[in-house]
Formats: sequence, C-alpha cells, structure tokens
Amino acid sequence: MITRRQILGGGALLAGAAAWTKTSAMGLPEAPIMESPDMQPPLFPTSGPDYQPVVTLNGWTLPHRMNNGVKEFHLVAEPVERELAPGTTAYLWGYNGQSPGPTIEAVEGDRVRIFVTNRLPEHTTIHWHGLILPNGMDGVTGLTQPGIPPGKTFVYEFDLVKSGTFMYHPHADEMVQMAMGMMGFFVIHPKDSSFMPVDRDFVFLLNAYDIEPGSYVPRVMEMTDFNLWCMNSRVFPGISPLAVSKNDRVRVRVGNLTMTNHPIHMHGYDFEVTCTDGGWVRPEARWPEVTIDIPVGAMRAYEFDAKYEGDWAFHCHKSHHTMNAMGHDVPTFIGVDKTEVTKKIRRVQPEYMPMGNRGMADMGEMEMPLPDNTIKMMEGWGQFGAIEMGSMFSVVKVRQGLSATDYSDPGWYQHPEGTVAYEWTGDTPAPVKSGDAKTMTPANPHGGHGNQG
Repeated sequence: MITRRQILGGGALLAGAAAWTKTSAMGLPEAPIMESPDMQPPLFPTSGPDYQPVVTLNGWTLPHRMNNGVKEFHLVAEPVERELAPGTTAYLWGYNGQSPGPTIEAVEGDRVRIFVTNRLPEHTTIHWHGLILPNGMDGVTGLTQPGIPPGKTFVYEFDLVKSGTFMYHPHADEMVQMAMGMMGFFVIHPKDSSFMPVDRDFVFLLNAYDIEPGSYVPRVMEMTDFNLWCMNSRVFPGISPLAVSKNDRVRVRVGNLTMTNHPIHMHGYDFEVTCTDGGWVRPEARWPEVTIDIPVGAMRAYEFDAKYEGDWAFHCHKSHHTMNAMGHDVPTFIGVDKTEVTKKIRRVQPEYMPMGNRGMADMGEMEMPLPDNTIKMMEGWGQFGAIEMGSMFSVVKVRQGLSATDYSDPGWYQHPEGTVAYEWTGDTPAPVKSGDAKTMTPANPHGGHGNQG
C-alpha cells in the first residue's frame, strides 16, 4: 500500500521547512513568520504515524523540528497586521506574524516542547485549551506560572495523551489579549491512522472585533456590540472557499472564541457531529444536523460525504453576523417617503442618495465613499450579481476530480441546463432533464457565492 508520504515526500513541505534541519539542537527552534493572509497548503508528515493534515482557513500550520524524540515548536507573541479583507487591515496581537496564530499539529503520544517568546508590551502566557497536561503547564498567570515578561522566552513541555481538536490562547490580561486576536488551533491526530479517516480536514476559529470605521485597532472594552464577525480574523469576501473534490469525506472543525454562540449552517447537505473539544463522539451518539451551534469557548467538528456538486453557502445563521462594519444605531426607514427631504438635502449635498426606505439590498451594488480602511457592509460578487453577505460567510465548493492536494478556488459552479431558478412568464415550464435530484433542485438559490479576495 502506497501512503501519501511516499507519494509526496518532502516536496509538500513549505519552502522554509528545510532550514529547520540546520538549526542547532542546543538553541531555540526557528520561529517561522507568515505574512500572507492566504490559505497555505497542508504540511504532510515525513516521519511517525501517517495522518491527513489539516488545512487552516486563511491560515497555516507551524513547522516543527525533532530533538531527541521531542517535537519542538516556537511561538512568538507579538503585534501583527492582519488583512481582514482586501483593502481592510487591523492592527492586532497574534503569533508568528498572524492572528490567529499558526495551527499546531502533532500525534497522540507525542511529547512536545513549545518555546513561547514574548514581544508584546506586557506579560503573557499560553493556556492549552482542552488539553490534558501537568497543572504547571496550564498557562494561567499567577495560578500555575508567572507571566512571561516582555523579551523573555518560556518553555511548555508535555505529552499528548489524547487525540482531538483543541485551542490555545492567553490567560494573562485575557480581556485585552484575546480581544486583540491572540488565539490559535491545536490539532492532535490519532496514533492509529485508520481511526476516523477523512480526505479533507479544515480548521478555523470564530472571532470578533469592534473596529470603528476608518480605524485600525479593536476596542478591547467592548462586551456585546461587535461590528466585524470573523472566520480566522477574515471577513467575506476575504474568506477562502472550502474546495472539495466530489465524494471526498470532509471534516470541518470550528472553534469559538467570541463573546456569543454561533449557529453555523451549511447549505445543500446534512452532516454528522463527530467531535467536540472533549473528544470524539461515539458512532451511536452522533446526530445529524444542517446547523450546529458552537458555544463560547468550545469546538465542534462535523463530517459529510461530498456527494453534491455546487457552490454551497456556509455561514453563521445570526443575520447580523453576515454583515460587515455593522452600525447598530442606524434608524429604520422602511416605507418612509424621502422624496421631499432628498430634494432639500441635495441643495447642500448634491451627491446625497436616499437609502433604507426599501430595504438594504441596494448597498450590495452601490459604490459610495467610505472612511479609509473600512469594508462595505455588503461586499463581494457572484456569477449572478452582488452577494448580499459579509463577515462569517464562505462557500463549500464541491467539484468533480480535484487533486487530493488542490485547495485552490475552482471558480464558479457551472450549473447543468435546467437547474437554475428562473422567472415564470406564464409559459409551460420545459421538462427538467433526468439526473441526480439532489444536484438538480437546490443548486443555485443559495449557491453562486464565493471568494473574491
């Protein structure tokens, strides 16, 4: 039997990984930096148990080095600039050049040693959310360890005693540091590669910011009134699609480190919830869903078989969480006749446009001046026009024949003839050609959405 490792070898590693073999085992591991907001290819294992590596939505996986049987990683806590979407940047705190930080991947039974260097203006720690480990490695400032002072490096070392999906974040000045974007994923693969196998494995965190239009730094004191709801610190149309080959077994792991729950809904499919941050769900305990609520501070993973081709919307079902730069003090003008007041306003502001009296959909198509570094409330275009969505929204793009290592955007779905909703003109509809009813019926009304950034 030929494994992925034999097929791919070292060629699938990131270009910078070769430098790790040159690093002295007596010194710190190198701390790779990622500046690109694009989704990076997975890191396939080159030693130890085989596994299907995860792909972090608009993120990357942290390389490691081996040192006498221990996997060593190096995280650097530091100020970062994160592109939320093309043309919109936030000044955040994160790890190794990005927020969220890189995903850490390892295997059940591994011993890991994680060096954490602090380049923030205040002390920090890292809590390994959900992991079973020695109390002194739990990362709670004052309780289990002193804070890591600016300019210092601390070491966390422990054995990975269970597989599953976990997170990391500070337990030091947590209100500020998490509000500034300090968080990341920690994935531990089963030692037995035949346990819970999938063909594609996506991970990402839900996070939120309150960044005033025209500004760059989040308001860290905000508790409830956030205006940017993000998937891995990105907002639509800057979120990459989840590209999937038809008939793949797909896992999606979602962690929530915002201040509220998020009902994540996927169009076109039902799926099984197979994992929480507490562990794998036994087969007899799994349940079918089309929407899974992700509680605060929790992770949920679900799986499905990619049977139905199309561009399937994937989003939080709280309607305000699919809008960018929301202003919650905007009055409602639906049904209001603005004709006369528009004439008066245009005497002093000729370019004034009345809005809101017939709904907000016009905003998806309008090009109007905005403060610098501010994304439109509705942004992005599909093959049928403006997509009236933003923030926590992406697309699962199922296509026939994608390469096992191809995660690039395959473009818009080409709908079979007779499968797109159309205007009725009073004529007798033409008969729909026979075919897969699941593919034929719901392909476009909720599809046609994708990444423009």
